[in-house]
Amino acid sequence: MTLSFRKATLLDIPAMQTLVEPEVVSGVILKRDNDEVATNIRSYQLAFYKEKLVGFCALHIHTTTLAEVRSLIVDDSARGSGIGSELIRLALKEAKELGLKEVLSLTYQQAFFEHLDFKEIPKESLPEHKIWADCINCKHFPICNEVSLIHSI
Repeated sequence: MTLSFRKATLLDIPAMQTLVEPEVVSGVILKRDNDEVATNIRSYQLAFYKEKLVGFCALHIHTTTLAEVRSLIVDDSARGSGIGSELIRLALKEAKELGLKEVLSLTYQQAFFEHLDFKEIPKESLPEHKIWADCINCKHFPICNEVSLIHSI
């Protein structure tokens, strides 16, 4: 499979929203409107197969030591091909280059992240601003079934 990866641009937002929409509807990924994606466009890494967007994720910085992997999505047709793992590796590489110490993930895909050396942590240990800034917008809030994991750089 010939894959390419690059940082997102504002022109990518419509394709990104189309790709993530089914997961937003199902409640697996939080909805982020075009303006929020635009504000955070530098956070996103995209994956392409033959010039078609097949995946992306964002590295969102919370503090001088902590970031979070957000909105990891891989097109159904490309799942299982290593795209998600490569997107996470790229996010971890960027986190290291930025001088971060830890990268957080809130996910329903615990085994996937554990395979990439993320370790489960109690949700109570999450930064309070994380809960109120993002989680309160989730359609499942306050009943959360996601698992909190952390990767030490």
